[in-house]
Amino acid sequence: MTGPGDGSTGTADADADPDADIDPEILEELEFWTGPEGGEPDPEPPRPDAQEIPRGPNPVVTAPSGSLVVVGTPIGNLGDLSPRAVAVLTAADVIYCEDTRHSRKLVSHAGIAGATLRSLHEHNEDERIDEVVTSVREGRTVAVVSDAGMPGVSDPGSRVVGAVAAAGLTVTVVPGPSAVLAALVGSGLATDRFCFEGFLPRSGKERRAVLAALATETRTTVVFEAPGRVAGTLSDLSEACGPDRPVVVARELTKLHEEFFRGPMAEAASWAGARSVRGEVVLVVGGAAVVEDPGVGDDVLSAALAERLGAGERTRGVVDEVATAFGVPRRRVYELALALRVGGDTEAAGT
Repeated sequence: MTGPGDGSTGTADADADPDADIDPEILEELEFWTGPEGGEPDPEPPRPDAQEIPRGPNPVVTAPSGSLVVVGTPIGNLGDLSPRAVAVLTAADVIYCEDTRHSRKLVSHAGIAGATLRSLHEHNEDERIDEVVTSVREGRTVAVVSDAGMPGVSDPGSRVVGAVAAAGLTVTVVPGPSAVLAALVGSGLATDRFCFEGFLPRSGKERRAVLAALATETRTTVVFEAPGRVAGTLSDLSEACGPDRPVVVARELTKLHEEFFRGPMAEAASWAGARSVRGEVVLVVGGAAVVEDPGVGDDVLSAALAERLGAGERTRGVVDEVATAFGVPRRRVYELALALRVGGDTEAAGT
């Protein structure tokens, strides 16, 4: 940046190349839409069999024939259905959907008449793979939608997409609303690094293992949960991650009663337990602090745990205090406590 007294002149500034510091890929995109001299963009040769439906200043190009198109649909607010999604669904030869009754309402809202809908849900996805691959191979445009959001993200569709791609056929995506990203960016928690766990296992060893992993996950974690299980899951997370771990409960995203609860895990569990949580729910869990492991052996930690657990103390309190006393990650101590508990149950069962 230049200013008075730095020896620069207005002429030099005027002659400077305004595109000198722009990423070449970004510059190429800008030139496509505005033209190299700020005029109209150069026309792009149409893809084979592609159709153009004019909608606004720029035409919406639908997918070429002989392709599988994954289409994002609204997660609540029907106004979020994009013009490109409407164009693709209008032109598709067949639309595979999680629930044909739900999707029939969506296409009717979009003004699409005569759409051919077929079911594609968790119970029949494997059975649909061959017919979808065959349809694409024969040159049809096949669209896939879920009831809400992006197909394949905790919804059916991923196995069909994998099969079409493995067959060397065209797969393309019409981006759309996502409960994962809407909850994440609205949470106020860190977004530079995050992971998605989907729905947690409901019970048993697998659930305990996932909770233990989340206890020391340093990235922000996004979790889906059914409304009736929110309070129980928050309570389990509070025990595994600690009562002070930040969490955000995002409810009814994009809908009339959209709501965010932000606070420590224990408070969130109390908040959910004191009310009837309704609607679609997404949990956004803050990442754990990075803790250096000083090299304390598992045998030392297990002995400290066994002594106190054997005396009847509560697991959560023992785990917190042992982790603090030895300066080790809480997840590590929690996993050892689970192992001691499982081992004790096994021994008891064998007597």
